[in-house]
Parts: sequence; structure tokens; C-alpha cells
Amino acid sequence: MATLQDIRKRIVGVEKTQKITKAMKTVSAAKFGRATRAIHAARPYAEKIREVMAAVSAGVDPDAHPLLVPRETPRRLDVAVFTSDRGLCGAFNANVIKRAEELIVERQPQLDAISLIPVGRKGAEYFRRHSYGEVPREFIGLGQASQDDAREIAELLMERYESGETDEVVLVYAEFQSALTQHPRAQRLLPMIPDRRDEPVESVVYATEPDPESLLRLLVPRAVEFGIFRALLESQAGEHGARMTAMDNATNNTAELIETLTLTFNKARQAEITAELVEIVGGAEAL
Repeated sequence: MATLQDIRKRIVGVEKTQKITKAMKTVSAAKFGRATRAIHAARPYAEKIREVMAAVSAGVDPDAHPLLVPRETPRRLDVAVFTSDRGLCGAFNANVIKRAEELIVERQPQLDAISLIPVGRKGAEYFRRHSYGEVPREFIGLGQASQDDAREIAELLMERYESGETDEVVLVYAEFQSALTQHPRAQRLLPMIPDRRDEPVESVVYATEPDPESLLRLLVPRAVEFGIFRALLESQAGEHGARMTAMDNATNNTAELIETLTLTFNKARQAEITAELVEIVGGAEAL
């Protein structure tokens, strides 16, 4: 049976843990606010660039840009998996990795090779232990999402597609919905085939100078880069939201545990005092 000293030590330990979880929740809440503002600002731009891509590419030769040309029979697939560098964020990383595994299992029978590009330490560590395919490069310790990081990742993926090292590139990341909900999503990045549903209504006409082909040479790499940047922002917002929620739950659990341990401590102390009184009374009667 635990002694009073053991219970007291455990209460002190849980209180220290509670201070840590509270601090982590506060930090995550501050980062979460910045991350949500960033992703809400980026989404309208992402939708607009898709609309412009669809409008400019309409009526243009499909071979106008190499990143727009789909492979006839894709045999090599690159999967870029976006996870966090740190844990303590609930099932955030596990859900993204699970979605990537589902994609790999689904596509593997039709492919000759699959390559994984982990973006985030947790995904990199997982895929080192599970040999799903080659890992050409890892991106770890990126910190806050930036255009420079997005450009570096985009350049690698575009180079691999243009050189023929891969026939298709898919991004797997957690699409942010709320602090409680992050939806794992698999999105094709390359080839960048514009969705005709994004074309503007008939009343909107884009005038391009000098010509649509020249504009596409500038627009397509920027669209790829921004696709990566958006995935980084979505993942970042989801991570901070998941960690804030996890730390809030942990703080509540420690409070309940402290209450339970305090009750146990009080009962044990009361039993100890009662036993001492019984001994004193018994000793007095013996005299």
C-alpha cells in the first residue's frame, strides 16, 4: 500500500506535469491564432490561381508547359507527406501517415516504383522504419511555413517530374478545418491539370500579354510553389490546433488525477491518525 509520502510525491509530480501542459497549451494557442490567420488569407489566393490557370490554359496546346503534360501510363509515383517535427499533438501525425499508407496500398499494384518525400520529422522517422519505397530527400526542422521552404520543395518535385524520375506527384497533408478537426487529404500536384470547373463565367475575359504560352511558363511554377506553401500552412494550423486540444485535455486529466490523489491522501492520513489514536487509547488503558 502506498504511504503518505509516496502519495504526496505523486501529487507533486502530477502538479509539475500540469504546469507543463498548461504552458504548452498557451504557446500552441498563440501559434494557432497566427497559423489560422495565415491559412484563411491563403485560401482565396489558392482558389484564384486555380481559376486563372484554368482560364489561361483553355484553348492552349496541352504541351505548352512540361508540368501540364500527363504521362500516358504513370508507373512512378512521388508522395510528399506533411507531418510535424514534434509530437504531443494527439492523432494528428498518425492520421496523415495512415492516409499516406492507404494511398500507397491503393496505387502500388499499378506502379513500378514509389518514392516518399517526408516533410516533417515524424513522417521521416516513420518511413525510415517502414520500407514503402525510396526516400530521395527529407525536409526536417522547417519551423514556421515560409515561401522559401515551399520553393525548395517545389523545385525538387518539379525537377523530378521534368526529368522523368517520377510520373506523378501527390501531396498528403492534414487539411485544417478547426482546432478539433483536421481532415487528411491526398491531392495530386503534378501533372498540374487545371480543373475546368475553375474556369471563370462567360462574362469574365482575361487578356494575356504577350501570349498565354508565355504566361503559363511563369504561372505554372508559381502555382506549384503555392500548392506546396498551402500544404505547409494547412499542416501548420492543424498541428497547433491538435496540440492545443491535446494539451487542454491533458491539463483537465491532471486536474482530475490531482483531485483523486488528494482524496486518497486525505483518507490515508485520516486512517493513520485514527490508528495512532487507537494506539494511544490502548496504551493508556494498559497503564
